Parts: sequence; structure tokens; C-alpha cells
Amino acid sequence: MPAGVRSGETVRGLLSREREGGRVEVRGWVRTARHSKGVSFLEVSDGSCFAGLQVVAAPELANFEAVRGVKTGCAIVAGGELVRSQGKGQSFEVQADAIEIVGEVEDDYPLQKKRHSFEFLRTIAHLRPRTNTIGAVLRVRSAAAHAIHEFFQERGFLLLHSPIITASDAEGAGELFRVTTLDPSEPPRTEDGSVDSTRDFFGREAFLTVSGQLEAEIAASAFTDVYTFGPTFRAENSNTSRHLAEFWMVEPEMAFCDLEGDMDVAEAFLKHVFAAVLERCPDDMAFFAQRIDKTAIETLQHIVDTPFERVAYTEAVEILERSGRSFEFPVEWGLDFQSEHERFLAEEHYERPVVVTDYPASIKAFYMYANDDGKTVRAMDVLVPKVGELIGGSQREHRLDVLERRMAEAELDTDPYWWYLDLRRYGSTPHAGFGLGFERLVQFMTGMANIRDVIPFPRVPGAAEF
Repeated sequence: MPAGVRSGETVRGLLSREREGGRVEVRGWVRTARHSKGVSFLEVSDGSCFAGLQVVAAPELANFEAVRGVKTGCAIVAGGELVRSQGKGQSFEVQADAIEIVGEVEDDYPLQKKRHSFEFLRTIAHLRPRTNTIGAVLRVRSAAAHAIHEFFQERGFLLLHSPIITASDAEGAGELFRVTTLDPSEPPRTEDGSVDSTRDFFGREAFLTVSGQLEAEIAASAFTDVYTFGPTFRAENSNTSRHLAEFWMVEPEMAFCDLEGDMDVAEAFLKHVFAAVLERCPDDMAFFAQRIDKTAIETLQHIVDTPFERVAYTEAVEILERSGRSFEFPVEWGLDFQSEHERFLAEEHYERPVVVTDYPASIKAFYMYANDDGKTVRAMDVLVPKVGELIGGSQREHRLDVLERRMAEAELDTDPYWWYLDLRRYGSTPHAGFGLGFERLVQFMTGMANIRDVIPFPRVPGAAEF
């Protein structure tokens, strides 16, 4: 066959047929191989679905002896008649009349038919997508990404490609990866001995972005409704099951929108994505419910079917204080909620997703709209069972004088934000948006314990391989 030419159907397509019959061709990698004197059974996967397709090879094959040497991991192309399967667990199989062994496998192939720990699989991230679990994760991840674009595109949102390299910090956190071409051993210096950033590539300090929000606000001031969906970076030296140094964020921004509208969109967004994944990945979700988290499907379905609760932060604090629970972290007005507080509200008190609003200004970012009470801002967090916060958002501060005051209180240098302030000078409108960590979403849907196992190539402290 000429290079670059591909024919045949996917395993998913073949298994979803209504009836048997006809010659078909399947291409993929052997998951399992069982050989006996008179027949070989090869389970072939091409990654298109959770199930593999059984290929039955009989001695009539011209290269039957070679096929008897096929092992787990080999790449093959098999052609033959699609027939009803005599075995359990699948509808069809292929009675092969030809098998081409495209790629052999050496004896040290690490993915044999046994349980492998997720820690081990992270060391072979170039091979782990071939496993059942990671394969299912990545199909769910792909379906969720498609549903996200679908949700916003159907509602007329414009997709904005926000910059990866930036000179501003949307969170004001300072935990940034620096981007530079200066020689770290001999950087140019100013008269006072500090590094001369004007001699750097961009003529100033530059960093990898922590968020596309500020740029999305620019676009929202022209297109009304926009969203970004791209990689973001945090230089936190955090080795937990919930943190990555490189991750993807979904960030819609809506002009002429207040906090109520923001909450409405966030709720509809989650319901749409979860419903789409349940519909499009039933076998993968069934696997997670069987092997990873027995409540995976019912948790998502409950969120799809149930209206979200809404409660102000002050009332949420009172609920926690009256709960009688002895929390590890203190509950006190002015302190941010910890995961245990968020989970109590969502799992036990309301037994449904909860949107907490109007947080203390002192624990939220400078760009959030200041309420008239002088103490709180129009922020909102969407809390779900099992993980707590899944979405964080707010109505943005569109009043120039208030924004300047908030930046001063945060001790932010306003020079890098001159353009952000300009937006408040030229046709400013009330606007709102939220951010969702995509890996957190995938982790929640699949029930996977470690966030490093829901992204193909995790970037964490001390690890940037593959």
C-alpha cells in the first residue's frame, strides 16, 4: 500500500455495525494474543473505543506460523470476513484471510497483560495511552473538549487564542515561569547590579501566562461573548494529586453580564459537558464506574438533572459553624474555604452542586467587582461533590476609579496594566466570566485519584520528560 494511504474502518465503526458480513480490514495494536496449535486469537485495538476487536487466525493463512509469534503490542493489519462472535463480550469478530505484521515487539515490552501501577505508567508516558485506563481517560478528555467548544460555539461565543507569553499576572500571585534568552550565568546588569531586562528578547520581563482572562476581557469589549481554551502555567512547587505546572484552562468572558448571568452560564456549561460525555463515552464511563469510582456515572447524571444551589459566602460560613463538625481547618469569616468545607456544603448539607457568592474582597483578586458593603466582591465558586471547587469566576470591576483603588490595595504596579485600565476608559460595560481547570474537570468525571493521570504528559516539579 502506498505511503500515506489509509483504508478500512475503525474498531468502533466495525463493532457498532448492525449486521455481520463483508470483507473488512482492521489496523491496530495487539492487546492480547492467545495461540494454540490450530488457531490464534488476537484482540486488536486502534484506540477508537474501549473495546478491542477479536481477529481469528486459522492455519490456512499463508503466514500462520509467523502470526503464531505475534505478541502483545505488535502492530498489525488484518483483513477478513466480519462474523458474529462466538465468544462473550463483543458482537463481531474477524475471520482473517490475511494478516500483515507491521511492527514487531521486543521481549522487554513493558505493557504485558497484568495490572500496572499508575506511578509506573507515568514513567512510560509514551506507551501508557495503550492501556485501558489511560485510553479511556484520553477519550473522555477528547469528548469533553469537543463538548466545551460545542457549548460556546452554539451560543455564539468567539474563540480567542490568548497569548502564552505575557508581561502581566492575572492573579497577582507572582508564581510565574520566566521567559528569557539572557545567559543565566552572565546576564547583563544595570548600574545598581540588577538584571537589565531591557536587554532581554522582549525588552522587558516576560512570563508564561497563568490565565487568558485579561486578554479575554479585551475581546469581550469588542465581540461581547468570547472564550479561551489553552495551556496555562503555575510555578508552584506543589507535589500533590491536584496540581500541575502546565494545565489547560477554559475561560469565557461576557460583556453586558452580571454575576447572575455568570452563574447561569456556568451551570448550563457543566450540565452540557457532563451530558455529552455520558452520551458519547458510555463504555469508557462504565469502565471508570467498575474499576475507578463506582459512583462516576451517577455523580455526573445527578449534576445534569439537579438545579444548582446558590448561597452567599456569609451564609455558608454560618452553615459550617452550625454544622457541629470538627474541621481540620478553622471556619471563620474572612478565611477562604478549604476542600473539606466545600465538600461538606456540596455533599452533605445541600447534596447537590453549590454556587457560593460574594466572598470577602481580601481573599479575592483585584479585578472582581466591589460590592457596596465595602467588604465583599461579586465572586462565585461552583462547588461539586468529591472535589469541592470546580469553577471560579466573578463579575469584573468595570469602574475605573474602583479598579485603580483595588490595584493600589493589592500593591500592583499599574504600568503593565495600562491597557487593562484603558478598557475602563473607552466604552466600559459590566462584564463577567469564569475559569475552569480542564484537568480538574477530567479528573472529576473519571474519578481518577491523581491529576497527573488525566493529562497525556504531566509537567510537575522535577519532571518534564516526553
